[in-house]
Amino acid sequence: MKINIKDFRVPAGKKVKLDRWPTRVKPVYKSKKQYKEFLEKQVEELSEQQQLHYASNRYAVLLIFQAMDAAGKDGAIRHVMSGVNPQGCQVFSFKHPSAEELEHDFLWRTTQALPERGRIGIFNRSYYEEVLIVRVHPEILQAENIPDGLTNKEAIWLERYRSIVDMEEHLHRNGTRIIKFFLQLSEEEQRRRFLDRIDEPDKNWKFSLADITERKFWKQYMQAYEECLSATSTGNAPWYVVPADDKENARLIISEIVLGTFKSLNLAYPKLSKEHQRELQLIRKQLLK
Repeated sequence: MKINIKDFRVPAGKKVKLDRWPTRVKPVYKSKKQYKEFLEKQVEELSEQQQLHYASNRYAVLLIFQAMDAAGKDGAIRHVMSGVNPQGCQVFSFKHPSAEELEHDFLWRTTQALPERGRIGIFNRSYYEEVLIVRVHPEILQAENIPDGLTNKEAIWLERYRSIVDMEEHLHRNGTRIIKFFLQLSEEEQRRRFLDRIDEPDKNWKFSLADITERKFWKQYMQAYEECLSATSTGNAPWYVVPADDKENARLIISEIVLGTFKSLNLAYPKLSKEHQRELQLIRKQLLK
């Protein structure tokens, strides 16, 4: 399986035009059977890396997933992370903020959910909602009760981008590695998936009228995503635009990117001191008796 992850990475400082980024690419698998074999191999490798990560207790890893509805975030998380020990992984899904969360700055609620060293944190939606859905629906900003003079329409988004980038750089300096995925779905593929959710009873629970309402704002969301990706993809916390019309291919691409990040950390199991090694040998002798 050959995947060049650089093909999907947004270079720092690059102005993003999403109509130039594909929603579908040539699949790396030739059949469903081969897809399953590739994914199983990736999941197994990721499980090994996660054990090293947990044992070494040096870094934290944060995976962020953003996308339009029906792009496959849940499925990607479920399949790619299926082999990871639940003890070392936490998934958070951020929806409409609570009354308590609205009383704090926009990064507060997600900051509390950041992963510890040795663990993997997964954000299914994240603080980026504050420059995406809030930008498309500015009335949400009013509910945040920010003091007058601090919500200038021209400056607030640039200021929030700066807050996000500064926070992510701070996390990187303290050992958190951040990987951000935007699942690039076409409007037509979303339409087909919505129809599937209506036509298949087992999928009815996934659909609501709100999904159709948000679909009407497609162009505004694409513009918000373009500006967000352009402003916040950095060398230490890059965005990856993953073609999502083919769910299986998207999962293989995501798993390859995650694996590449872990391998770059050169993780190893902790080395025991000579004293500790002697203690273990004494314990071994006692157990043999």
